[in-house]
Amino acid sequence: MQYKHIISGVFDNRPNRFIAQVWIDGILETVHVKNTGRCKELLLPGVKVILEVSDNPARKTKYDLIAVYKEGLGLINMDSQAPNKVVSEWLQTQGYDFIKPEYKYGNSRVDFYMEKGSDKYLMEVKGCTLEIDGMGYFPDAPTERGVKHLRELTEATRQGYHCSIAFVIQMPGIKKVLPNKATHPEFAVALEEAKAVGVKIYYLCCEIKEDELKIAGYSVE
Repeated sequence: MQYKHIISGVFDNRPNRFIAQVWIDGILETVHVKNTGRCKELLLPGVKVILEVSDNPARKTKYDLIAVYKEGLGLINMDSQAPNKVVSEWLQTQGYDFIKPEYKYGNSRVDFYMEKGSDKYLMEVKGCTLEIDGMGYFPDAPTERGVKHLRELTEATRQGYHCSIAFVIQMPGIKKVLPNKATHPEFAVALEEAKAVGVKIYYLCCEIKEDELKIAGYSVE
């Protein structure tokens, strides 16, 4: 996926989870943050951030904060809409006969439903931006929605679907994601239960540029 018009700035503060204040060409601008997670380890005063310029003149905020440079790691894409977009592009190359996003299953909408011959597949997508000592972790904040999705996938696997959860690693050099037990123990339990019945875990590594994000490789367990 490609961003149309990007610029850089310097992060100052984040009044709430939806907006931040960023210095752009010497002016303190209020910008939209495209990630409602905590991201406290990323959005530190003085760090360089990347913003996309909105093409909607009616918007209250002119810029979207989409990426940040983390010392010792590099550029991290923190756009929470990006994972589904890059997975959609990637799935088109994986030999499926049919792909449908936002598929209603049970009481949820699963990110992707696919078919290959007579086989039916469900995939839930999660973006990962939290790195600790060279390892990715998810989630960075409690996610009851994430637990619900895992339980839906567990049940669907029992019903004969080929199910998976795909962690899109929006950071360079990180190959694997572990459940963040300290932040949300229930998610870790639900992930283990899903693995036990056969839900596959994809670790999708990305090539990250200021104006682009794409899947560069993956592993499965």
